[in-house]
Amino acid sequence: MATGSYSISMDPKGRMAIPARIRDSLLSTGAGSLWVTAHMYERCLLVYSESEWEPVLAKIQALPSGNEQVRKIQRRFMGQAVNLEMDANGRILVPPTLRDFAHLDKKLMLVCLGNKFELWNEDSWNALMDQSIDGEMPAELQNLSF
Repeated sequence: MATGSYSISMDPKGRMAIPARIRDSLLSTGAGSLWVTAHMYERCLLVYSESEWEPVLAKIQALPSGNEQVRKIQRRFMGQAVNLEMDANGRILVPPTLRDFAHLDKKLMLVCLGNKFELWNEDSWNALMDQSIDGEMPAELQNLSF
């Protein structure tokens, strides 16, 4: 289970190096292949290892496509998904359409969320972190203590 966040760079061709600690962890589980797709609610990308991607994809595919909201989610999540292989230097090439969606440029943040990662434009990530957590807490969070 990965946690933490890493400031990383993307070169002009759209290549970014997966941090060694994360890369080693992924490779030890046989996951040199990653799935990258658009986030459903945020302007960032979601990154999954192959083993984490399959169950999530199955859940999204199983949703009733007669519902307009479901179709929107399926189009964004599945329609934007690409399978990427790490090269010998542990880099992946992020396609231009996904870079444009998430407004990715040279400075990025790779955020580890246990079974998946989020890839953010560093300025967008910092702006998000500067926001306070307002609003009503979901019931699932009300009994948690940190």
